[in-house]
Amino acid sequence: MKRREFITFLGGAAAAWPLAAHAQQAAMPVVGMLNGQSADSYSHLTAAFLLGLKDVGFVEGQNVLIEYRWAEGHDERLPAMAVELVNRQVAALVTGGSIWSTILAKAATSTIPIVFTTGSDPVKLGFVTSLNRPGGNVTGVSFLAAQLIAKRVELASQLVIKGAAIGLLGRPSEPRYAADRKEFEAAAAALGRKALFIDVAGARDFDAAFAAAARQHIGVLVMHNDPFFNSHRNELIALAARYAVPTI
Repeated sequence: MKRREFITFLGGAAAAWPLAAHAQQAAMPVVGMLNGQSADSYSHLTAAFLLGLKDVGFVEGQNVLIEYRWAEGHDERLPAMAVELVNRQVAALVTGGSIWSTILAKAATSTIPIVFTTGSDPVKLGFVTSLNRPGGNVTGVSFLAAQLIAKRVELASQLVIKGAAIGLLGRPSEPRYAADRKEFEAAAAALGRKALFIDVAGARDFDAAFAAAARQHIGVLVMHNDPFFNSHRNELIALAARYAVPTI
């Protein structure tokens, strides 16, 4: 979905706001933003979102309200946040920063329009029925990311000496991880590289993960395409430097 179509969708959702709400004094359409990252790490995308709304006449605080819910990398906070926004009776839900934000928003409502962004196939994830005809109350934007796993492995292989292993840092709880891990392993095998996997449950495991990568002499560590890692990027950069583990 192109940006203008996306914003038009939100405008249509706002126009569908119940008549009873319009009768109230402060009845402005409300858009809920449910995000797995922090406000700081997502600030550039939030700014782009608000600019897109402004392009079609919606200005936050003037004729539309935005209710923000940031999980800050803690997916376990998302279920309650999703229910809270649904109970707030928002006109539309915008999800991102974690696949779980869309999964849980979809579980919380079958009527409020949900607009997602994802780097994976939304059909395989069960978000929509098809790309051309999403169906239901969910639509959104899918961009290339998971499809580039083999290319990332190829790039990593070019950066290290022959015989060095390539590692993948990931969270088993992330819905895409199992499938992406298999693709990563196949891509490494096709290049004659050994694939090693460093799994973490959360940020508390980062230090031990990089220590393990250094101990196993991993040539380069590839981070799984998980927004959770983006929300902790400064910490990960510091650990990569401390343990001298080249990291993508």
